[in-house]
Amino acid sequence: MGTDSRGGAGTGTRGGGPVRRLVALSAGCGLLLLAGCASMPDSGEIRAVKASPRTDSQVRVEAVPPRKGATPLQVVEGFLEAMTSDDADFATAREYLAPEVSDKWQPEAGTTVLAEAPETGQAREGGSSNPGMDFPLHGRKIAQVDSQLAYEAFTPADYSRTIHLSQRKSQDGSDALEWRIDQLPPGLVLGASDFQRNYRPVNKYYFAVGRNTVVADPVFIRQRLDPSTLMDPVTQSVRSLLDGPTAELAPVVESSFPRGTRLKDGVALTFDDRNTLEVPLNEKANGVSRAQCDKMAAQILFTLKDLSSSRVDQVELQRANGGMLCAFSSGQEEAYAPDHLWPRAGNQYIVDGGGRLAVLPRDGQGVPSPVLGPLGREQQSTGQIAVARDEKTAAVVSADGRELRVAPIFSARTQIPPPLVRSKGAGPEQRLSAPSWDGLGDLWVADRDPGHGGLLRFAGGTGEPRPVRIVPEPDGARIESVRLSADGVRIALLLERDGRTTLQIGRVERTGPGDDPEVRVTALRPAAPQMETVTAVSWAGPSRLVVVGKEAGEVQQMRYIQTDGSTSAASVLPGLNNVEAVAASDDERLPLVAHSDGEGIVRLPSGANWQKVVSEGSSPVYPG
Repeated sequence: MGTDSRGGAGTGTRGGGPVRRLVALSAGCGLLLLAGCASMPDSGEIRAVKASPRTDSQVRVEAVPPRKGATPLQVVEGFLEAMTSDDADFATAREYLAPEVSDKWQPEAGTTVLAEAPETGQAREGGSSNPGMDFPLHGRKIAQVDSQLAYEAFTPADYSRTIHLSQRKSQDGSDALEWRIDQLPPGLVLGASDFQRNYRPVNKYYFAVGRNTVVADPVFIRQRLDPSTLMDPVTQSVRSLLDGPTAELAPVVESSFPRGTRLKDGVALTFDDRNTLEVPLNEKANGVSRAQCDKMAAQILFTLKDLSSSRVDQVELQRANGGMLCAFSSGQEEAYAPDHLWPRAGNQYIVDGGGRLAVLPRDGQGVPSPVLGPLGREQQSTGQIAVARDEKTAAVVSADGRELRVAPIFSARTQIPPPLVRSKGAGPEQRLSAPSWDGLGDLWVADRDPGHGGLLRFAGGTGEPRPVRIVPEPDGARIESVRLSADGVRIALLLERDGRTTLQIGRVERTGPGDDPEVRVTALRPAAPQMETVTAVSWAGPSRLVVVGKEAGEVQQMRYIQTDGSTSAASVLPGLNNVEAVAASDDERLPLVAHSDGEGIVRLPSGANWQKVVSEGSSPVYPG
């Protein structure tokens, strides 16, 4: 069924304890099927269940409250099962807790994600100072979701916590004693498959500080459609948007909503018959200008694009008294997209067999065409390339990694300009990395020279190199690759240390004058901790990357990874051997392009398998 089971507790607990009910809705015939993970339950009462009308999930889990006289093990396993349920406010899970603990338990405080569902160890007496029973919980921790709904992936590590139970008088008025949990880990503890079933990723959008460019801020919301608690995905997403950016992006983004703006109390967001979403706000938003209101609506429209079940033709923001602040049509928000100033031609570039900058044929048929500038007119010694997002210029690193040059793509000139920088590294691996253009037109490259290296930025792709500090500095690591996001506020770095290359994502912070800011990279965090080594990476959307690498003991694979490190089984791409470079576009409709040692340049159209384009060539890139 795609849900976690824990040692016999998938369809029931030891001794005939609580049963987790899975309710599957057949889209084709509308039949309700009650099933466990492996067999039909043989105990517990039969309860009527209403099918969820939502389209984004076809399985619901209904928790079962503790039965009278339940053993400590049954209480613990019943509570763990109830945490995976769709109950509003985890009402059934709270029945397993002592009253004073139930009142204080905050499941929204965060979620610990384990590789598998938590396992219960051997129970032990609590001791004279803490009478009752202790049950250890074990697992492998792979991620954490905080109170802001932000996900953070970890290198898998042992997880060990304890649940304590004591006997309490029954709540039914009798003198019977019942086992209840009075000490437990904070928040929720879920196995990975239960987490993926219960939560869905959503990008909420804010503006880069000082710019009219939106930035994606990924979070996870619960997959629930519950009008009684106003917890449908649309309302959850907008509420999270109004709560403000996550701590990860807060220093580099800002919201157009005035501080303290919330949805009007007691409302759920609804669509009218024109697919207009009416958003009633509290009094904090009453005095905004039309221009500010448009930007507020744009943030909502970008955010709701990730909810595939929601078609929004217009957003109408309303004052606290019901009056209209502004109406903003779908499509207008594109004026704030990171790429709204650049052409969307979708051109794919490579270094051809003659060392020239060339454009691949759109349909993958035919031969690459050298560009009509100096980089395409004569035999070159070109190693790595990066095409500016406006597709007017390109940066090239020489085949030996020593020199970085920038030249026009279309020009009658035949001479390539002199290098912007020369590396003093002893060999190609200790010289310049592949370059990358950010969303503001600046060019970035890493000089990997151990003695004089570092991260360099060229404002506008010209002039003197400006060193970029990484805070804190990655101790003992060498930058192997640099990739800037289209929004210009995030950077993906491949860092090599002790023979292992890892993927790190950081913030790009700009302070000082707009025409000459001080730029630094901060808050590096692993984005693919499950991979033992990473070979290549490319941005593939506002908060997504395509990554080539190996997990421990595995063969090379290519998969999509979110900037927060989250993945899914569906993110693994068709296999391709010996991939040395990969390129993706922010437009998901465009094919992936890769360089495979032995196959040459290949492409992956949507819904197809890898197709060979040309046998000779290297360094495939999209603009950026």
